[in-house]
Amino acid sequence: MTTAPGTLRAARTERTRTAIIAAAHEGFVARGYRATSLRDIAAAAGISHPGLLRHFATKDELLAAVVDSFEKENERLLLDRLAADEPGTLGYSEVARHNETVPGYLALFAALTGEGSTPAHPAHDLMRDRYARLRALSADAIEESIAHDAVAQDRVPAGEAVRLAAAWDGLQLLAQYLPERVDVVAALRAHEQALALPVGWRDPGDPGRAADASPVPPMPSFAIPSPAGAGGDVGYRVGRERRALILEGASSLFAQEGYGDTSLRDIAECVGVSKSTLLHYYGSKEELLSAVLSERDRRIETRESYVRAERAADELRGLPLGASDNARTAPGLIEVYAVLSCEAVPADHPAHAYFERRFRGVIDHFAALFRAARKDGDLPSHREPESEAVWLVALWDGLQYQWLYDRDAVDVAAELTAHLDDVMPRD
Repeated sequence: MTTAPGTLRAARTERTRTAIIAAAHEGFVARGYRATSLRDIAAAAGISHPGLLRHFATKDELLAAVVDSFEKENERLLLDRLAADEPGTLGYSEVARHNETVPGYLALFAALTGEGSTPAHPAHDLMRDRYARLRALSADAIEESIAHDAVAQDRVPAGEAVRLAAAWDGLQLLAQYLPERVDVVAALRAHEQALALPVGWRDPGDPGRAADASPVPPMPSFAIPSPAGAGGDVGYRVGRERRALILEGASSLFAQEGYGDTSLRDIAECVGVSKSTLLHYYGSKEELLSAVLSERDRRIETRESYVRAERAADELRGLPLGASDNARTAPGLIEVYAVLSCEAVPADHPAHAYFERRFRGVIDHFAALFRAARKDGDLPSHREPESEAVWLVALWDGLQYQWLYDRDAVDVAAELTAHLDDVMPRD
């Protein structure tokens, strides 16, 4: 019996692709995604650079293939867990435990989540479909758990599935910046257990809502002050307009291409100025990155719709309004945040310290709000403020990633509202 030539070619092609993906995985983990070139990967896989390009035209495509191999394994593991455990048992925390044992998984997944959020990225459709499959799989699992009384009867599977997938992604990112403060497995396990309680549950023995509320902690500012004398001619109209144009162009390119793959020359060409003119206003690429992040924070912190609440619980319940405003009026702010927060996971990235500081500050702020809400009787006694703060930050970021991949399927504000109504029942 002979084998058809086409079958042999297909088998060789698949072996070569598998070898390339394995070499890319090893290189990305050892040297980082940005520092590993296609030539490095080709050499490790034992083929020529042109030979590699016949299988993967860009490094972005290769990153997508590496992470896709992880995700298919995750889906198989999750299905196996659901089939092997007691009926109705949710196995997300065990899959997360497995992820922590896979070298490089968390960092590479974070990199792809941010970079692939741009519609033109070769992995965008792959990640969009991944979210759709995960939502459907999770909704089916939660529905089965409801049928076996492992999840409360009043929980809506579709909504819980969206929020669970989002928080899981957000936790994986947070753990890269604050490993001492974020335990992905423990957080997912606690959430799985909490789903057994009815929506908005509180212990009958909890104290009632206090008439006199605790002081509401002020919202912190994360905008980075500009260096003294930065950018010359800042006081003149032409100078201010040009600085704003450069910031807008840099923000757009960072969101589309990432910080690492965007040069100062790219930005200068985008806004129609020379590189020397750009450097007159921003002395380095790192300074421009700092200005982009600071401008994003300034615009969010000064939104006109924000009115400070009189109770901590109401301050928290007002967060979805900010999410809705951002999605409607400034989607670019969400895009650049998503890409840069994922790209900056490596400790040597120029924005790593900024995001570490920001995540720490936001969690501290939310934890203070939740502590005040518990003191006021608005947060049930079984809810722990620090854990709720970490979950809320993770959920919000994860929802924004999902929204960037499918803006019709995910309503960030509605999902945040549903979560907060569960955590802090209005009675």
